[in-house]
Amino acid sequence: MGGLSLGEKHFIQGGIAQDLRCDGRKRLAYRPIYVETGVIPQANGSARVRMGATDVIASVKAELGKPSLLQPDKGKVSIYIDCSSTAEPAFEGRGGDELATELSVALQRCLLGGKSGAGAGIDLSSLIVVEGKICWDLYIDGLVVSSDGNLLDALGASIKAALSNTGIPRVQVAAGTANDEQPEVDVSDEEFLQFDTSGVPVIVTLTKVGRHYIVDATSEEESQMSSAVSISVNRQGHICGITKRGGAALDPSIILDMISVAKHVSEQVINKLDSEIASAEAQEES
Repeated sequence: MGGLSLGEKHFIQGGIAQDLRCDGRKRLAYRPIYVETGVIPQANGSARVRMGATDVIASVKAELGKPSLLQPDKGKVSIYIDCSSTAEPAFEGRGGDELATELSVALQRCLLGGKSGAGAGIDLSSLIVVEGKICWDLYIDGLVVSSDGNLLDALGASIKAALSNTGIPRVQVAAGTANDEQPEVDVSDEEFLQFDTSGVPVIVTLTKVGRHYIVDATSEEESQMSSAVSISVNRQGHICGITKRGGAALDPSIILDMISVAKHVSEQVINKLDSEIASAEAQEES
């Protein structure tokens, strides 16, 4: 975000140094989080998350596919993000495409772990129907409706909420299929299995401004950052992924401190998000 005067920049930086940000929050406080579920009826699951003026939607579509040869015991998850040009003038044209790609890659890293699937926050083995032959492929689409900073955390929260809202159709596999044949399956239109999101992490982004770091940075605060580290942490306190942006190098001891802070903050975020998801789903059912 450009166009800040020197005085405004000093005001933002000075407030963060004094632990009193422009909107009255302390350095490690999030804006209020609001969740709606079931916002896209034709998807298997969907959710909308708002953090301040940042507004994002995630949807999940489940389709039967074939596991990869390298991971015959795991299903597949793909994450695609679209930055609406109405959300931010900078998203028009290539600016939006580049950010969408950057966010997609960061979410893959934070939610799905390494290429081997190690550390994945989404249990891919739960998506297997017949090992080596049939699995569920989940296509997760995220849309940035309105942007005022901290898009990665908001998108991560919307994906967690959408997965919590996801019903996977029950599949019956025909008996007596030979090993070298593709099994016949019957996909139920009425019975659905709830996707288990107990291990799905939240993403906590720590943005470094001056000598301090803050969570849930607004666009104005992000314009003053030297670097940002995003850490995904699940309810068990396990780190599922880490990604960094910004040119400034960070000392390893600072990153360790950031991980410790992210673990502490993640507990509050998970509790708040789970409470919002439960409330949204109760509202959807009533």
